[in-house]
Amino acid sequence: MLKISTIKNNERMSTQDLLYEIESAVKSGETDFDIAASGQHDIGGPLWHPEGKTLKFHVTNAGQRVGSMCLPNTEIIVEGSTSADVGWLNSGGIITVKGDAGDTAGHCSSGGKIYIGGRAGTRTGSLMKHDPLYEEPELWVLKNVGSFSFEFMGGGRAVVCGVDSEEFSSVLGERACVGMVGGIVYVRGNISDYPEDILCLDLDESDINFLKGGMNNFLNAVERSELIAELSDWHEWKKLRPLTFEEKKPKVLPDLAAFRKNDWVQGGIFSDVAEDDFVVLNTVNRGLYRLRVPSWENAKYAAPCQFFCPTGIPTQQRLGLIRQGKIDEALKLVLKYTPFPGSVCGTLCPNPCMEGCTRATIDEAIKIGELGLQSTYIEVEPPKELTGKQVGIIGGGVAGLSAAWQLARLGHSVTVYDDANQIGGKLAQVIPHSRMPQEILQAELKRIEKIGVKFVTNCKVDAEKFREICEGSDAVLIATGGHKARYFPWEGAEKLTYGIEFLKAINRGEKPAVGKKVVVIGGGNSGMDVATSAYEQGAESVIVVDVVKPAAFPKEIRRLENFGGKIVWPFVTDKITDEGIFSKDGRFIAADQVIVSIGEAPVLDFLPDDSNIKKFRGSWLIPSPDKKIMPKVFAAGDVIKPGRLTDAIGDARLTALMMNQYLRGEEITLAVKKPVVPDENLSKKYFEKCHHCDLPDPMHEHLRCVSCGTCRDCQMCLNSCPEKAISRIEHEDGSWEYVCDETKCIGCGICAGICPCGVWTLKDNPEEIKMYRLYAAQ
Repeated sequence: MLKISTIKNNERMSTQDLLYEIESAVKSGETDFDIAASGQHDIGGPLWHPEGKTLKFHVTNAGQRVGSMCLPNTEIIVEGSTSADVGWLNSGGIITVKGDAGDTAGHCSSGGKIYIGGRAGTRTGSLMKHDPLYEEPELWVLKNVGSFSFEFMGGGRAVVCGVDSEEFSSVLGERACVGMVGGIVYVRGNISDYPEDILCLDLDESDINFLKGGMNNFLNAVERSELIAELSDWHEWKKLRPLTFEEKKPKVLPDLAAFRKNDWVQGGIFSDVAEDDFVVLNTVNRGLYRLRVPSWENAKYAAPCQFFCPTGIPTQQRLGLIRQGKIDEALKLVLKYTPFPGSVCGTLCPNPCMEGCTRATIDEAIKIGELGLQSTYIEVEPPKELTGKQVGIIGGGVAGLSAAWQLARLGHSVTVYDDANQIGGKLAQVIPHSRMPQEILQAELKRIEKIGVKFVTNCKVDAEKFREICEGSDAVLIATGGHKARYFPWEGAEKLTYGIEFLKAINRGEKPAVGKKVVVIGGGNSGMDVATSAYEQGAESVIVVDVVKPAAFPKEIRRLENFGGKIVWPFVTDKITDEGIFSKDGRFIAADQVIVSIGEAPVLDFLPDDSNIKKFRGSWLIPSPDKKIMPKVFAAGDVIKPGRLTDAIGDARLTALMMNQYLRGEEITLAVKKPVVPDENLSKKYFEKCHHCDLPDPMHEHLRCVSCGTCRDCQMCLNSCPEKAISRIEHEDGSWEYVCDETKCIGCGICAGICPCGVWTLKDNPEEIKMYRLYAAQ
């Protein structure tokens, strides 16, 4: 026998530690336990011996839930009394309490036996139940029980012997057997206050045999065997059981309408706010009493392509226009967002729009980049009316030109200043011509010029020129981008060649010096441009190193590898020498030229030395929420934060819209980005999976586009509504909308479930609308 004392050195063992110790002992094969408890709970269950042997527990000073969830082959003897929940959920154990038990003894027990040698508390035997596949549970109490005993009892047998309980008006307490639907309660002693659907009967032969068969075991267990003769006078016993279904008399249902009108609170319990119309609702209702209300919320959400595009181009709308046969309008739509659909969207952009495309979860993403190329040569008319406002833009890269494009189309006179001999920023000056077809770029630059934007090249903006531009402009935008090479103060950094200057020289038609063995620091797209350009300038080997996995686009990495170039990472540069480059961990790569291309910082030496102009790390501007850095001077693009071309275009567009508000004397409001349409709103089963050979050209991608969040006018809802509650309304401008007739709609939700675009939504019919309409109808 394993003896466990729960008080050691005046410290009490926790319940958790005690249960762990018991469980470990059982796993080790122990079967007998003598536990000197100090109020610990849950002793004795649920446990089972690995060999199926009987587990025996002798417990003193036990806490709550002795024998809770007790399993077969478990025997528990508690000396003295114990607290609540003895045998809670007992499933087969034999539990003996030699004294009194607390509340809810035997609660929810479904098997085994519980013997109590004294009194038991409130709700004893409540929710006892019996699974016919197993032996029924038994609960024996020597004296009496508290109120609400055997509440909602569903099975099993309980025995209340009534010893030393003559003083009580009922040995079952008050409101015994409420909700009882099964089982039997045997009682000796006074009984009162039990429900009408409970029968109090004399014992029959089977009842007596049950009590005879169990009484000796019970009394011996609680050490009161001297009471056997006193408790064997079966004439003193009664049994309580619930009426069977057959015995219950059917109730006559009341006339609810008459009750509500004659006996209920006059006007209804909410008569102070609304008059009860006593309408009885059917299972399926229309109008006001629908449980759910559908709503056609066209373009409430952004499609994933639009949401993930930093420029915010709504490609789903472009393809929708093509679907309607409005080709010219579709190709012009992208120009509302960017002047570079060919140079950037169709050529240089990594197309995050395609990464988020819903169609990619069906087969392949819509060819959005190629669609952009279709707008390369589309012409746009200059604005018919001018505002008379002058805008000066410093920087002729994608940010400056995108802002100029937007502002000019809004009627402002825009002049772009750039220090290079050609406009276009990095598109023209840095990105290799092999990657950026010049005929596309030149066509798009000319389109900007044709709507009235003036280009001033070879214009170095210094402090004096900046003041001049500010004085001659109603608003100024700084969009000079990043043109100052960044690098760390490595040993030998003076030996570096700057990647941006290297690329600029090549694009100017020069032949910059290049070594035979070249190492490029930086694995981004610019680094790959430098590396491939080095090969084109005569290098025999080029190795790109980076501290992390290169971030360049896969196609740019493949292009380098096709030249024979290699990539080494992780490589943390330590120093540069005439012989090559060393890493922090001692590796050496031989090189006679090291070119750095890890990004660029803006050159802003023309700005006034004003402490109010905030900068990040002394380089990048930190504008206010309205994009200003000083009165009437705004900032956009890489002067704020390095990013992709599409990031600069999107930022410039939003900045231009705020500048337009400023120029018109309006309050500057920040653009609110639409949330992306939830994927679960889309019904993708409407679309068939395409094989690669079946993919259409870009101008026919409307056949595959899911049109996420924007109605494609497929009329699925119109044709599927079982109540014909949906109708289509076409407006004079050719647009349309779908409306739901609430007098026909039952809120079934078929429209929302079948809509491929996620335009129909279904919401619970709000209670406040119901109450408002009831009140208004008075």
